[in-house]
Amino acid sequence: MSNEPIISLRHVTKRIGRSTVIDNLTFDVPQGEIFGFLGPNGAGKTTTIRMMVGLMSITQGEIFIKGKNIKSEFEQAIRHVGAIVENPEMYKYLSGYHNLIHYAQMVPGVTKERIDEVVGIVKLENRIHDKVKKYSLGMRQRLGVAQALLHRPSLLILDEPTNGLDPAGIRELRDYLRLLTRTEGITVIVSSHLLSEMELMCDRVAILQQGKLVDVKPIHEFMQSAEQVQTYVIEAKPVEKALNALKEMENVKEVKALPEGLEIEAEKEQIPDILMDLIRLDIRVYSVQAQRQSLEDRFLEMTGGGQIG
Repeated sequence: MSNEPIISLRHVTKRIGRSTVIDNLTFDVPQGEIFGFLGPNGAGKTTTIRMMVGLMSITQGEIFIKGKNIKSEFEQAIRHVGAIVENPEMYKYLSGYHNLIHYAQMVPGVTKERIDEVVGIVKLENRIHDKVKKYSLGMRQRLGVAQALLHRPSLLILDEPTNGLDPAGIRELRDYLRLLTRTEGITVIVSSHLLSEMELMCDRVAILQQGKLVDVKPIHEFMQSAEQVQTYVIEAKPVEKALNALKEMENVKEVKALPEGLEIEAEKEQIPDILMDLIRLDIRVYSVQAQRQSLEDRFLEMTGGGQIG
């Protein structure tokens, strides 16, 4: 696999009137990964995606797809892209298969074998000849992905693909996207407000706030960056004695009582010493459990509590 990024943004800015909607975005997306795009309401996620696919002009800066400039080499750049911006539009009175045939006629080089192949990739073989009006929302999303894959793109861009899906549909979509990156080598960019799903789905995430890039990191690094000071729940008795003892310990940052035990904030390396101190005070410790910080916790921490959407 080439080390060249599949897509690069360089100082990308979008102004509408006097308002700066996107402010100096610069980042790369490597090939063969699922890249998550997160941000509060109005952060500029959809605006950025629309610029990536040429649906909105760039005020300043450059976007390159496989080395081709989206402004000056649009046709060469966009041929590498499959995209669903908002909801996939289909002819509901046609079958899923005839929708794909109709689209394939507009794209050079798409064969019947390729249509059958993408139907298999998105697992629609049993329903592809049904009319789209009989499809669930999840099935329509899968048909939209099939359509976007027909011309063998290197980059698949999906804007809020989980909107309206039930938990089973979201899990199915997540599995399909993972399969695509493994079997087809496709890079996927996903915009979503479902942080828990992005955590399970993505290799890396970018966080946007007020049109500016807060950070871009692999998912595991976002999680690790909070690990020095963690939250733990300790089950110990007598509870009141344990609570007072923990409040007196310098290596415990915060303490509060919960129905399931005593919640503390402390560095991981200090936990053995904290437990030993409790035991020396004749306090019986039954369990200690680290509370893993979620992507949503990290998002709220990094954006000062801005609402995702």
